[in-house]
Amino acid sequence: MTREEEIRIASEKFAELIRGEYERIEKMKEDTEVKDFSKLSHIVIGILPGDGIGPIIMEQALRVVKELLKGEIASGRVEIRIIEGMTIENRVAKMQSLPDEVFEECKKCDVLVKGPFVTPRAGEGLPNLVSANSLLRRGLNLFAAVRPIRIPDKGIDWTFFRENIEGEYIWGNKGIEVNEDLAIDFKVLTKPGAERIARAAFEFARKNGKKNVTIVTKGNIVKLVDGNFIKTVHRIGEEEYPEIEVTEKLVDAMAAKMLDPEFNKGIEVIVLPNLYGDIVTDVAAEHQGGLGTACSSNIGNKYALFEAIHGTAPYLMSHGRGNYADPCSLIRAMGQMMAHIGYADRKAILEEALEICTVTERKLVVTTQVEDASAAEFTDYLLETIKGIEARG
Repeated sequence: MTREEEIRIASEKFAELIRGEYERIEKMKEDTEVKDFSKLSHIVIGILPGDGIGPIIMEQALRVVKELLKGEIASGRVEIRIIEGMTIENRVAKMQSLPDEVFEECKKCDVLVKGPFVTPRAGEGLPNLVSANSLLRRGLNLFAAVRPIRIPDKGIDWTFFRENIEGEYIWGNKGIEVNEDLAIDFKVLTKPGAERIARAAFEFARKNGKKNVTIVTKGNIVKLVDGNFIKTVHRIGEEEYPEIEVTEKLVDAMAAKMLDPEFNKGIEVIVLPNLYGDIVTDVAAEHQGGLGTACSSNIGNKYALFEAIHGTAPYLMSHGRGNYADPCSLIRAMGQMMAHIGYADRKAILEEALEICTVTERKLVVTTQVEDASAAEFTDYLLETIKGIEARG
């Protein structure tokens, strides 16, 4: 094949990708109606336990939510529905990252809570399937990944708004291998996509009394896509949220210096494109106490998905220590879910109990070592504490 033929074939593939984006952009423009949970008589919470430690920590997280929503579950206003079929074994057998029948069940729910999924990679002995997490986010149009990070002794109380669909991930399995010497992947930004994540961040800031939104990009190098993201956030802020200050940080500096009080002074709400958000929020979670302490909310206008941000912990499973995994990330995700569907008071009880159990009192500690508390033992302690708070009124 000649060089010109290779260029022609690559150009045709690229053109086809661009054509597909026009339809998605039109759908975004039409998707403006936001679900009002206060008007629903029946709310379905779908549960996807996940792989590895997922089912273990999900069992504990469900114990917590069943205590905090016991009245609503008993009355039938809230239904918890387990969705089967998302194990890595089933996905490999079907050669589908997100099996069709599973996705149909997901769409019958109002919100989802999921454990970690295995995402196979080349060289691991499994088919190199695309991320099921990305497919769920795109399929349910969950455009905002919201991750709170609190490090009280550093004066940090941040909320990250990561654009969840576009960037480097939207065409993550659609790159073009021009020839054996040249492979190209893409980074995608649309105006509606940038506008809606910007508005989500500003709305949160306004409703929660925050005075700053910080944009994190690599705009000094990625001039067009990151540059347009920056311009869009500034424009939305100036036109619609003039009382909120907008500042900028570079992603490498943010990752390296986020604990520096001079560097992070004034930061409250942080808005980032997809890939940067994935990396920086994981770094922040490690500083908070590890990925096992952090959760993520994936929000759209119609659906929402809540999850732990850590992986399946194959090392713990292979060493017989899965039962000693920290369930706090998934338990915190349940708290975010309860607030989203209208029970912020239950989330407040949970947060108070977690503060007691993990910071101020700490009668039991989960370290993943067998000499310390198991996931079930820690959850027993947490439930005891919750019941004490509920009894206190």
